[in-house]
Amino acid sequence: MLESVVEHDPDDLILIASQQTLEVAAQVGGSFSEIRSHVLSLDDAESLDEAFRVGREALRLARAWDSRTIVADITGGTKPMVAGVTLALSGQGVVFSYVGGKARDPSTGRVVAGQERIRILADPTERYRLVELRAFRAAWNCWRMSTAAQLLRFVLRNEEELSPAERRFYRSLEVVVRGLDAWDRFHHRRALESLEKALPVALAVAEAWRHGAKVRVLGGLEEQLPFLRRLVEKEGKPTENLLKDLLANAERRAETGRYDDALARLYRALELLAEADLYHRSGIVLKAPETWPDGVPEGYRQRAATALGLKQTLDLVFDLQLWLGLENTRAQRLRGMWSELEPLLRKRHESILAHGTRPVERSDYQAISEIFQKLGVEKASPWPKW
Repeated sequence: MLESVVEHDPDDLILIASQQTLEVAAQVGGSFSEIRSHVLSLDDAESLDEAFRVGREALRLARAWDSRTIVADITGGTKPMVAGVTLALSGQGVVFSYVGGKARDPSTGRVVAGQERIRILADPTERYRLVELRAFRAAWNCWRMSTAAQLLRFVLRNEEELSPAERRFYRSLEVVVRGLDAWDRFHHRRALESLEKALPVALAVAEAWRHGAKVRVLGGLEEQLPFLRRLVEKEGKPTENLLKDLLANAERRAETGRYDDALARLYRALELLAEADLYHRSGIVLKAPETWPDGVPEGYRQRAATALGLKQTLDLVFDLQLWLGLENTRAQRLRGMWSELEPLLRKRHESILAHGTRPVERSDYQAISEIFQKLGVEKASPWPKW
């Protein structure tokens, strides 16, 4: 310890000691009267948890002292103390130091006096980009895919430090993330192209590494590719799968507290439910008159050309399905729930993203979500999280 203090010549000194070494720590601090020092103690020198806590407390104190460079010497202490403090300081911009040496006393294993050598140790979290990857997983889990892609670019910024397999994995993963970002913006074809290109590569590397979390997440995405392909095959059509995708999209926003955005999607989903039901049963695309069969009353065509609101759309689909001889359809049941639906929609109209100033609450989102549940409409499978 003394060798390390002399070598680094710090302005401030924080010593971490067990109950058995408190006196020694105080003596070390007193040996350098020109240095401000503070001693932190552990009740249990064999507790990894306590060592971690005290390590974080030492870091907090060092930052409170406005230290520009923080050096952590991990030479002394029990193994749990060293491990816990290292865990606490890793990824925090701390420089690690260790007093070593080749000449050791065979009876004690300690470095022979006068043969000590100070070693500066690289923080492994820097090499493996653990801070960036932790932030990447957090961004992914709250569906901020553009942010997640940027964080992967940080991981790749010094590609020469990565192994060939690491470069291949993170490059592919970035394409996967950009594909998910496109999917989240309803660019289904672009998303499919990215995922089909990069997902098999990223998954193959993860499987070779036997990294369980990576295999689970990427494997879960692979299972969703057939659904995405079906969306692309029916691109531009109001399909049931598009409705499911829209509901899952709304749910992702609700999960992160973006209820205004989520509710806006549910409003469109109510309209899409009617359109999808009509298309599924008759092949009619409500807003594409060329798909309508001969004989449809001209008044219906005029209504389709001018229908702007949700109720007008529900009324028109209701009447079209009756004209087609269809009864008790999902769209018709939704129209029959208008008295229940109208007060919920009024809250949506009063929101700041519609026509009012009121923020949307989770209860507003849940209330309209329950309408879809009552009609038996399911969301698409959720994307896997880390």
